[in-house]
Amino acid sequence: MGRPAGFVIRDARVSDAASLARLATQLGYPTTEAEAGRRAAAVLGRPDHRVLVAEDGGEMVGWIHVAPSVTLESDPSAEIAGLVVDGRSRGRGVGARLVAEAEAWAVTQGYGLMRVRSNVKRNRARRFYERAGFTVTKRQRNFEKRLEGTRRDG
Repeated sequence: MGRPAGFVIRDARVSDAASLARLATQLGYPTTEAEAGRRAAAVLGRPDHRVLVAEDGGEMVGWIHVAPSVTLESDPSAEIAGLVVDGRSRGRGVGARLVAEAEAWAVTQGYGLMRVRSNVKRNRARRFYERAGFTVTKRQRNFEKRLEGTRRDG
C-alpha cells in the first residue's frame, strides 16, 4: 500500500459510497452502500461540513467527517463527527493526516476549537487523539430513543 507520504487526501464523493460503507462497518457501524450513498448525498452538499478521504494506490484507506457544533452553552466549534482508518493501514499516519487536514479546514471556517467524542472502550482511539493534542474534558453517557412516525433514514 505505500508509505504515508504517498497518501492522497481529497474530498469525498457520493460515488465513494461502497468504500465509505466498508470503512464505517469496520468501525462497528454496519452500513450498506445504499445507506452510505444516501448519507453522503445529505452531507456533501453542505458548505459547513467537510468529508475527506485518504487514498493509497486508488484504494480508500480512511475518511473523516468534520462538522460544526453550535450550541447555546458554548461557542461554535468544529467536531470530528467520524474518523476511520482501514485496519490494514492503522499506525501509518493516515489518521493523523486526515485530522490535520480537518483542523486546517476548521481554521479556515473560523473555528478555534476542535472536538471529538470517542467510545470509552476504544483505548487505541483515545491514545491516538491524545497524541494528536486532544485532552479529555469529560466523560458522559449517550442516550437515544427511536421516535414513532419518523423515517429511520431521516
